Amino acid sequence: MTLTRDEKQAQVKDLTDKMQRASSVIFTHYIGLNVADLTHLRRQLKAKNAELKVSKKTLMDLAIKNASLPPPAPTLLDGPIGCIFSFADPLSGAQIAFKFGKDHAQVDLVGGIFEGKLLSKEEARSFAQMPSREMLLTIFAMMIRSPLVQFATMCSSPLSGFVRALNELSKKKTV
Repeated sequence: MTLTRDEKQAQVKDLTDKMQRASSVIFTHYIGLNVADLTHLRRQLKAKNAELKVSKKTLMDLAIKNASLPPPAPTLLDGPIGCIFSFADPLSGAQIAFKFGKDHAQVDLVGGIFEGKLLSKEEARSFAQMPSREMLLTIFAMMIRSPLVQFATMCSSPLSGFVRALNELSKKKTV
């Protein structure tokens, strides 16, 4: 189906807006997915404030240029390409697509744009495998909590141990 000039301009405007608002853009192959699988992927993305948009590459190129983002090499975007826009957590769309691709070989990350820089295929896959913000915060909390728990068990009670630690710190500052 051929698009009219007005429809193409509307698509470029929509893509430009999404690229400007997105915290990351991931390019992926999707050909071969049936409608049910593609709908399932889109629902998973929507639940994490991300979106898959399929458009002609020439329109994507215009939107990338309009959004003042670095243009990907033509070899990076071979074949039909979908754009995954992550609007909140930059990792969410990439992680969902990567996980979905484990069960559906048709979904393959081929690159992306993050913080104004192009991501190669390998970098996009590494990006998708990074722990999420929530996971990093959980790990950080566990790291902090662990020494505090060990310190508290050495003292008679956590509160008295905290008071002793503060007292020692105040003595060191006055010396």
